[in-house]
Amino acid sequence: MTRRPWLLPALAFLVAAICLFGRLGSLPLIQPDEGRNAEVAREMKDTGAWLVPTYDGLPYLDKPALYFRLVALSMAAFGETETAARLPAALSAMALLALVYGFCRRAYGQRAAALAVLVVGTTPLVVAFARIVIFDMVLALFVSAAIVAGFLAEGRDGPARSRWYALGAACSAIATLVKGPVGFLLPLLVLVSFDLLDRNRGAIRRLFAPRNQLLFLAIVLPWFFGLAYVRHDFPYYGLVEESLHRFTTSAFHRTAPVWYYVPVVAAVLFPWSALLPESIAAAWRSRAGWTRADRLLIAWAAVVVLFFSVSQSKLPGYVLTAVVALGMLTARVLDLAFEHPDGRAHRLVLRGAVLLAVIAAAAVALLAVARSTAGGLPALLHVHGGELQRLGPAAGPLLWSMAALAAVALVGRWSRDLRLVCTAFALPPLLLLTAAFGGARAYAEADSARDLARRMPPLPAAAEIACLECLPNGLPFYLKRTITLVTRDGAETSSNYVIFLLRRSTAWPDGVVRLSDLHRWLAWRTRTVFLLADARRHPALDSIAARTSGTVTAVAPGWWGALLPAPAGP
Repeated sequence: MTRRPWLLPALAFLVAAICLFGRLGSLPLIQPDEGRNAEVAREMKDTGAWLVPTYDGLPYLDKPALYFRLVALSMAAFGETETAARLPAALSAMALLALVYGFCRRAYGQRAAALAVLVVGTTPLVVAFARIVIFDMVLALFVSAAIVAGFLAEGRDGPARSRWYALGAACSAIATLVKGPVGFLLPLLVLVSFDLLDRNRGAIRRLFAPRNQLLFLAIVLPWFFGLAYVRHDFPYYGLVEESLHRFTTSAFHRTAPVWYYVPVVAAVLFPWSALLPESIAAAWRSRAGWTRADRLLIAWAAVVVLFFSVSQSKLPGYVLTAVVALGMLTARVLDLAFEHPDGRAHRLVLRGAVLLAVIAAAAVALLAVARSTAGGLPALLHVHGGELQRLGPAAGPLLWSMAALAAVALVGRWSRDLRLVCTAFALPPLLLLTAAFGGARAYAEADSARDLARRMPPLPAAAEIACLECLPNGLPFYLKRTITLVTRDGAETSSNYVIFLLRRSTAWPDGVVRLSDLHRWLAWRTRTVFLLADARRHPALDSIAARTSGTVTAVAPGWWGALLPAPAGP
């Protein structure tokens, strides 16, 4: 570090960049989130309607418009491709790593900062959310920036302190424009909890200073009131249905036990989470020596996990910012291990390498047995469904990848070489992008509408495409057109707002046909319709085709279509 201090940070950012940007556009858009979000952005680009996003021509107010605008701008610059759709999330992740580096360099030094970039940049949840078309990485960037700004503000006096607080308020406002109230709730809860832990009640007063509140409202309210003016149902839906009910009720079908995030954090931070149990115990024993930055990161991780543990709606991605904080704390442990080769942290990391090797070896044994078992991994684990079945093509590469991981971890432990141990912990995403990437591609193709779009038959130029109680979420994006949906309640859109809208409307918008009105709609149509159905609705499609002189053909595995000619004129 003394002769070439830039080398370790450069290497850490290089590894992270490979994980975030490598083969970014090689996989198809995965359903439902990627296909839907990319299509919302594509329609925004084409229509220029940035205030009221649409999905398949229908208003889509499940989330604010800012993220879709970023993706739309990316598509306008680089084309309507998977790479362009994913680029805002990947760039946000890289900006987040720069923020992590700057914070840790100031708090702990350059080596710890570089290690933090390596840890956070190779964490599965961070890598995954940087590589898909979803809001959470942009949200994590601005939530983290707001927290860091509030922390740094208290290290300044006078105008400098006010500027840092103003920056934090602006970042909270932008986070709110990305994903709603959680954008300001998380920074406030973290900073208030930290200030209470630090017994700094004056900081809480300064955090809520009128200037900061006014700046926040000046950024957020024009969007909120503008959208409320255009869509009168938005204030109730956005504040009550989408926010309050999501947190307090099970209406969104995402309930889980209060301890849900304990195994989730272990999984999404793996393999670095192998260091967590002993690190937490050691940190608690030495809590008298915590620095101010330590206390912030601990409060940050704990508050985010506790907040979403109380919520009735739980998904792994909700704790993304907690994973960022835990990654920085893990880097702190690694830095101490490098600094004190005979110290507790060094021994802790070496024991973590052994645990990693044991987990990887267990995975090798499981995959080896699965490959020799009829039915593969699903049969071995007695699990039904398609998720594990899709991993079949990846079993071989995963087996050898886990074997390599176990070997590197063991060699690192045997030689007591922390650099080799860190290499072992950083290997999984790199192996996924290289040796096991074929399996990832097969998995993604099975969960994407791209293959279905490619297999669509040639249709008359004026033909209308409709889906019978189904809607592959990426199909409108890949076909570059909206699709008529025949539905009972709009659930096929995977949009809670569309379901809310249709439930409250007597006259449904164009592009949506009530299932009970299907035959009337078919009788009154004026052009040819190509009606798509999945396996569940295949018999109904056969019946419809028989009544309308249509022809049913197989389009793709699990999908059928019927070309229904327009009724003859009178």
